[in-house]
Amino acid sequence: MVFHELIVINIVARNPWLSTHTGSPTVLDVPHRTGNRKEQLAEAAAELFSRRGYHAVSVNDIACVAGVTGPAVYRHFGSKQDMLAHVLLTGLEVFGQVSADALDGAEEPVESLRQLRAAVATLAVERREVTALWRWQGSHLGRTEQATIRRTSARIMERWVAALQAARPELAPADVELLCWAALSVFGSVSVHHLSLARKRFEDLLATLAGAVFDYPGLPLPTPAPNGHTLAWPDSRREELLTAAIRLFRERGYHAVSMEDIGAAAGIAGPSIYRHFAGKADILVAAGYRMADRLRVGAEQALGAATGPDDAMARLVRSYVDIVLRSDNLLAVFVTESVDMAERDAKELVRVQRAYVAQWVRLLLEIAPGLAEREARITVHAALTIVNDLTRTPRVAARPAIAAELAALAETVLRAGATWSR
Repeated sequence: MVFHELIVINIVARNPWLSTHTGSPTVLDVPHRTGNRKEQLAEAAAELFSRRGYHAVSVNDIACVAGVTGPAVYRHFGSKQDMLAHVLLTGLEVFGQVSADALDGAEEPVESLRQLRAAVATLAVERREVTALWRWQGSHLGRTEQATIRRTSARIMERWVAALQAARPELAPADVELLCWAALSVFGSVSVHHLSLARKRFEDLLATLAGAVFDYPGLPLPTPAPNGHTLAWPDSRREELLTAAIRLFRERGYHAVSMEDIGAAAGIAGPSIYRHFAGKADILVAAGYRMADRLRVGAEQALGAATGPDDAMARLVRSYVDIVLRSDNLLAVFVTESVDMAERDAKELVRVQRAYVAQWVRLLLEIAPGLAEREARITVHAALTIVNDLTRTPRVAARPAIAAELAALAETVLRAGATWSR
């Protein structure tokens, strides 16, 4: 599946650079909302897939959580892939119905958007375990299921765009699309962390942040001049292998790529690869530390040049946008493939990314001392998720001023969070 063909597929995700996930529990408390055995299995599968990743979950794992035997699963689903398809398509149907009900329930465009924000915020808070799969797990489906998801998503997205266009007729259609995608990323950010608030307050915060995106007045932005900065990697055989591997992991998925594939892509004989990396997992770890180093250096430079908290936040936002835009394959691989990393390395990289997110949270709390820390974290995750999502959306990432637009939208969300509880 092409990433983010429509952001409806990407409402929420598990992102290692933004998340506060600490790992997969050995026992999962999966709520059974229905007595229907098929739906109980689907709910168990959704929870396990979102926490551990598709490849790390077996049919027996799902059966155990649902309280049935492995063979009993096949009375309802032909395979694990069928379970994933059912979960994704059912989730999209629910999302589409929630969107339609909200948009059809008001006569005025502005009221339609208000109802839409409220309804989707409720869905995002209530169904994290299902919607977390919509972005990253679709690549494990067959072509037919992927095509069905794209068609379903397109119909939903058309309603969102039409609603915002009616409320803001002064905007060009492409700008309306951009704002819709960014608002959906706000709602999607709830799955990159386990933070929570009192339900009504949580929903209100998400709706407020998305509303700030819908209301953003500054499009279109001028195309910024090139800054001359480059994140070019050192020229060496090891770097050629790492670059080739990252590209293949993104295109095909970690499990579908062999060491021989990586060698061929880099023009290196298979056995020679092992002079540089012990195996695929070693390559994945190296990619993780590379991204960590870029974020660390970017933050140090941004904060070191700042004249105050507001300037520091603006610089930090621009730094992150620049790094993500220049590290497209690298970040995409980490978003989708980090579950295959050794536990020790995964824990260390989680520690690094938590420290990075904490810098944003501290700055936001300095700017808005009345904001609770948990609310600040939720706001920061929303801002970061906009950047991560839209940089991997081809039709959006190609916009001439995308770097300036992403920075402006992220800052808009941060400002909305800072003033939310005043």
